[in-house]
Amino acid sequence: MKIPDIEIPLIQLPLEKDIQLFLKREDLIHPEISGNKFWKLFYNVNSYLALKPEHPFMITFGGAFSNHIAAVAALGKEFDLKTLGIIRGEEMTDKWQANPTLARASDRGMDFRFVTRAHYRDKVALTQTLEKEFPHALIIPEGGTNRNAVQGVRHMLSEQTKSFDYLCTAAGTGGTVAGLSRFAEDHQQVLGFKVVDDYSLYNRVLNLSQRQNFTLPEAHDGGYGKITGENIRFINNFKLKYGIQLDPIYTGKMLRKLFELIESGYFPTGSKILAFHTGGLQGISGANELLRKQNRELIKL
Repeated sequence: MKIPDIEIPLIQLPLEKDIQLFLKREDLIHPEISGNKFWKLFYNVNSYLALKPEHPFMITFGGAFSNHIAAVAALGKEFDLKTLGIIRGEEMTDKWQANPTLARASDRGMDFRFVTRAHYRDKVALTQTLEKEFPHALIIPEGGTNRNAVQGVRHMLSEQTKSFDYLCTAAGTGGTVAGLSRFAEDHQQVLGFKVVDDYSLYNRVLNLSQRQNFTLPEAHDGGYGKITGENIRFINNFKLKYGIQLDPIYTGKMLRKLFELIESGYFPTGSKILAFHTGGLQGISGANELLRKQNRELIKL
């Protein structure tokens, strides 16, 4: 993988308060290896390929609508690497073809193994089994979060981002928050908006970042993957107002909560805030399928 020779735009979102808010469009970095996924995979994959494996093979984990699964599959196709996705939920075994994320991943050459949720939760045992079966494979953790990922997230920061007081991102497995925290300027505070109800996330981020310059506001709406009517309306209104598409699981929740904090007076007058659009737009089609079955308002594309 090479660092893309493109300049990621920073878009100012006008506010009626004496606060500046910008959105960094990391979602534009690659059409399929989207946003922070590109940077979390960057050093994981390059370090592995530097070993010159005879038969390069990547294995990773995710749910049926996982952005990470989609990104690894796309990366495998682009670099001619065999990929295997360990998918949470054995009920998908006979119906994955109807799932837009998994169908697209399969089209890009990814094979699947479907495991029970109980088996999936025990990542240590599952990883050990895979290491014995595939001793020469690169096994990437769920969400791509590890120390290599943290190093990759460093590339989301640049001379352009140094003047901001606050850096904001959605937080799932914690790798992006940890990377921003670790490499932020001394005057910057990092807000990782939690889209998962996971009390272990703080310690995971702290272990990876080794700094205490971050907070983790709740933004999960009661659970990972839960899509409320309020969230759908925010995403649709945001696109209408700013012309920018958001996803319902990560960036949509993050920005909605961020706007709530701005309105509540959380940020001092004169603050300069940078939020990161981390992609995940491939998940909208699957989300809309579920919303359609529930006879609910859809996310407009």
